[in-house]
Parts: sequence; C-alpha cells; structure tokens
Amino acid sequence: MNSTVPPVRLGIIGTGFIADVIARALRDTPEIVLAGVASRSPDKAADFATRHGAVPVHTTWTGLIESGAVDAVYVATPTAAREPICLAAAARGLAVLADKPFRDLESLRRITTACSEAGVAFLDGTHFTHHPRTEILREALPRLTGPLQGLRTSFFFPALDRSNIRLRPDQEPTGVIGDMAWYSMRAIVEYSGSDAPVAECRSWAERDPVTGAWFRGTGFLRLRDGFTATWDVGYSVGACLMDLDLMGSQGVVSMDDFVLDWEGGFGSPDTTRPVGFTHRFGMANPSTWVRTETPSPKRQATRMLEAFARLARNPAGPGASASIRRSLRTQELVDALVASLPDGS
Repeated sequence: MNSTVPPVRLGIIGTGFIADVIARALRDTPEIVLAGVASRSPDKAADFATRHGAVPVHTTWTGLIESGAVDAVYVATPTAAREPICLAAAARGLAVLADKPFRDLESLRRITTACSEAGVAFLDGTHFTHHPRTEILREALPRLTGPLQGLRTSFFFPALDRSNIRLRPDQEPTGVIGDMAWYSMRAIVEYSGSDAPVAECRSWAERDPVTGAWFRGTGFLRLRDGFTATWDVGYSVGACLMDLDLMGSQGVVSMDDFVLDWEGGFGSPDTTRPVGFTHRFGMANPSTWVRTETPSPKRQATRMLEAFARLARNPAGPGASASIRRSLRTQELVDALVASLPDGS
C-alpha cells in the first residue's frame, strides 16, 4: 500500500461470529483500519472493541454511520435488518460491504442502486471469490473440462441450535437456502459465466418443526443455455462438507473446500492441506488424478477486504460494476430456488 494514501476507516455493524472473523482479518489488511463497532448489546460491543483494538463503541448503527469517523461499513447483521442499514450508509456517502444473503433480489437492487447513485462502492461478503484459486481455475477450465456443462455442490455443517439466528425465520427469512445455497449459486456465477435465464428449477426444503426455519434443502436448476446445477445444503448433517464438482466433456474438476479453504479459510487453519483442486478425466483411477495447488500467502477474508478497499477508492471503476452484477445474479438464482419450493415445504 502507498504510505501516502490513508487507510479506509471501517465501522462494523454487528458482533457475531462472522464480524469477529473480519475484524481479525483486518489485522493483516493495512489498507483498512477498524474505526468503530455498533451493536444493540453494549456489553457485546464493548467486548468486541476490546478484542480488536479498543475502538469506539456505538449502541446504535445510526450512531456509527453518523459519527463522521468511518468511510465504510461492514454490515454483519441478520438479513432482516440489512437493507435499511445499507441504504442509510450509502446516503451518508459510506462504502458498503454487506454480509449475504439479502431478503430478495428487489431488496438487493435497492441497495446497489443507492450505492451507485451515491457514488460509493458495494461488495457482498462472499469470501471464496477472492482467493487466487477462483481466478486460476476459471482460466484453466476450458483446458481441463472443455465447455462447462454443469456443476454439483454439497455444503453442510451441524448447526441445529435453536438459539442461533439461522433458525429464526423472522431474522433469516430464507433460512438455509439463503445462508448456504447462496454459495452453490455463486459457484454458477463464478465458474460458468452464464447469464442465461432460468429455464427450470425444482427445489425442496425441510422446516424445523419448532421454529419453522428451513434447515435442509436440495434441488436442480437448469439455465436456458443447457447449463445445469444440483445442490444439497443443510445444518443437519454431522460433518462439514464443502464439495464442488465442475463437469465438462474433457473432465471434472473437484474441490472439497470450495467455500472456506482448509488451509486458511477457518479460524484454525490446516496447513497440511494446501488449497487447490483435483482434475479427473477419462476412465482414470485415483492414482492418475492430477492435483493442482493454488497457494496464497493471505487468507481469503484478507483478500476480500483488500478488494473492498480498492473498490472504495474507485467506486466508479469497472470492478465496482462487475461486483454488483455478480451479487445481483447470485441473488437472482437464490430467489429462483426459493420461488420453486412447494407450498408447505
């Protein structure tokens, strides 16, 4: 970073797990500094601020965005509260990094339009898109798979604690579909490059009998150009799965950590499992599969923050508009999944 350029001053709204991940990643991101935190719970905000540099604490998000002490915000609130905060931040001229998902496509359009009209950057909080593996794989796919025909994903982790907001429909109205199938849909956006409309979508989701939240789902999606995707997500499987297969006539590329890479995406990284992908082809057995490693000296959360800093400084550039297009397309596909759920599912 150019030492003559001051860092972006970031305020974090929300003090949950993911906000903590981002605050820790800021320590390795000199382009951005934590300048404040807001939470409805003064105790949680004070504890968060103490852990991450004794920054100013605000008991309301309005107090933070009106403080004049921040240039940007990270909105790490439940989905139900996200839109008004993002709109207010944009109106104050603050760049917006917002956790995903969003209430629906129209809500996200209001947010991104507000940011564009205010001349500030917008970025959604999808980490894996910023890891070098994503770009390396995009460039390699034509050679490894040929024209991409489809993908399949599985994303599970055990999280059936009913005190968690994930199982509160008033806070997370799309439940596991928005929380986890978002990544399955984002994989379509990142790797297929297809903007074709949805031709067919069939989804099923299981509701928690107590809270009514969707906690497990599966489905099939076909775009008009023939690209297909199958997805399985949920909180009810007793292990963490993050599997992705990208399929074409020349072969298949696979990962078992496409959302949070084992090497650096977790709080306790496993450096014995270098990040990368596996190429399978023909009738080859596992002994002939080809493994490609894509190391990164920085975690994907850090790279996301670096990308946000660049967007915040150049909100009218091509990177900013491309970021918004990817977000809107992802939410469009998530909405298609939700719309295809049968009544009473």
